Amino acid sequence: MTGYAVPCLLVGFILYGLYRGVPVFDCFVEGAGENMKVILKILPSLVALMTAVGMFKASGGLDLLTAGLAPLAELLGLPKQVLPLALLRPISGSGAMVIFQDILQNFGPDGTIGRVASVLMGSTETTFYTLALYYGAIGIKKTRHTLPSALSADMTGFVCSALLVHLLLGR
Repeated sequence: MTGYAVPCLLVGFILYGLYRGVPVFDCFVEGAGENMKVILKILPSLVALMTAVGMFKASGGLDLLTAGLAPLAELLGLPKQVLPLALLRPISGSGAMVIFQDILQNFGPDGTIGRVASVLMGSTETTFYTLALYYGAIGIKKTRHTLPSALSADMTGFVCSALLVHLLLGR
């Protein structure tokens, strides 16, 4: 039943537009053209972000930062094996997914490390990607309080993922 929801909605919108006398195809083509303008507008931000993430990982910067922050992670109850995921998650969803899959493959999904990584992935956001995408699409240059607020929410997600896994599922 749920497999038919989207096609039914699309057909419903088309039929409603035709009923109201709207030139549906012309509106579709106009909207697609506007989307291409948005894509061209945000593409430089996305390319820069992906390039920076790739350079950061390839240069060993992620490993160096992970080693430096390991004592803080231990203090917060975050397993050190999950620290690269916590560092990369706000920046890159695809990079974080690669690290997440590696964690699950090496430590399993049922251990503490796998559980913390799973909860962390589900409770945090790709903050910098989201800001680059959405703010770039509408031309906002000054993020003001958005970035500190979003990063504090991510930090809360990191700490609470470890805390809740320990409290609810044990070690």
